[in-house]
Amino acid sequence: MQLGAHVVTPRAFYIHHGIYLGNGLVAHYRGFEHGLRIGPIETVSIEQFTRGHPLRVLLEATSRFSGAEIAQRALSRIGENRYRVLSNNCEHFCEWCVHAEQRSYQVDRLLRWIFWPLRLTRNVIARATRALGVPTTAVSCHSSDRGCNQ
Repeated sequence: MQLGAHVVTPRAFYIHHGIYLGNGLVAHYRGFEHGLRIGPIETVSIEQFTRGHPLRVLLEATSRFSGAEIAQRALSRIGENRYRVLSNNCEHFCEWCVHAEQRSYQVDRLLRWIFWPLRLTRNVIARATRALGVPTTAVSCHSSDRGCNQ
């Protein structure tokens, strides 16, 4: 396995992410790995990282950094303890190491799934309004109005 590889392993409801550091070690955000107690970014063996599940290497089409630089970026955050499920999880950490971008595709998919009924409702209302010819309300602001910022 190449130094700085972005590795993943399945969990019950998500895919866990880490960065391979060489010598059988992986840097990952422990997060909720040990129950409800949140843990920091740490270095563990591949066996501890996978917990008996398969290990897969994500093939990155492009990366801003070499494998050694990715590993160094991961090591620079060891001990960080600012885990947040939606904004700073294991995938955010790995995407930052590899692409200098805090992003979680799993969170993006979850939020799209949660909010699709709202988007659907908004679209149905907008189409019904147009189809029925219901005028939309326009708000105008005159400089003589109180609170107008013109």
